[in-house]
Amino acid sequence: MIKIYKTIDGKIEEIESIEKNSWINLVNPSEEELLFITQELGVEPDFLRAALDEEEISRVEVEDNNHALITIDVPVVQNNTKMVLYTTIPVGIIQTEENIITVCLRGNTLIDDFAKGRIKNVFTNLRTRFVFQILYRVASRFLVYLRHINRMSADIERELHISMKNKELFQLLDLEKSLVFFSTSLKANQAVVEKLQRGRIIKLYEEDKDLLEDVLVEVQQAIEMSNIYTNILSGTMDAFASIISNNLNIVMKILTSLTILMAIPTMIASFYGMNVEGLPGANFGIVVIIALFFTGIAAFVLFKKKMFS
Repeated sequence: MIKIYKTIDGKIEEIESIEKNSWINLVNPSEEELLFITQELGVEPDFLRAALDEEEISRVEVEDNNHALITIDVPVVQNNTKMVLYTTIPVGIIQTEENIITVCLRGNTLIDDFAKGRIKNVFTNLRTRFVFQILYRVASRFLVYLRHINRMSADIERELHISMKNKELFQLLDLEKSLVFFSTSLKANQAVVEKLQRGRIIKLYEEDKDLLEDVLVEVQQAIEMSNIYTNILSGTMDAFASIISNNLNIVMKILTSLTILMAIPTMIASFYGMNVEGLPGANFGIVVIIALFFTGIAAFVLFKKKMFS
């Protein structure tokens, strides 16, 4: 799918054809659409296909025709039947001499925010600033989702205090997986931003340097938060796994103690149930008293050994 946007009277609006200083947004494009962009703007096909690979890493690249490719990882939500999970997908940003092109394998809310005019002060004719604004929003979105993960982990932790089931541990494991994706992607994005700061990939204007520095600060903050939440989540999982294992040991200890107590009257009754003459007190009342006596002694010993707690 191809959609073309341009800033008109200070607002992002969709237009019908490619114009100078326009933004072309490609979402899961077909081969015909890729060929059209290649012919219209002279962009390398490899640049357009770079972000269509889910395993593509964040990187920057420049061609001889001064076309720059910036591939970054963007956080997205994966709706699950049980809970919300997060992952990352690559987004390619191509800067030509007259246009900006974004390429993504599937739609995401971050790019939609720009297309629907939810981001203020976006001008497609200021291409460098537009690229940096996208990078800034990506870093900010990571921070937002990291806070969501932290709140979800706190809610699951409260449920674990009550239920102590494997279900909650699996949910924490999924959140930890999301944090690993975030941490890996953020470190790669940080390397991209640091390369852009050198001014060799994209020409830096004085008024845009502060914005790029803000992007780097946001990315570094997101990396720090990701590491902190990962450590907290890992420690929480280990602690609750130990608690569940300890609770299981307690249950097994109590069941073993009850089994011992039930075995004593069964064993005594089996002695007197055999067809053997000469057993002392061979009547029902004496047998019951003997069984209760030895069972009481065993229960007292087990209680003193704290086998019921």
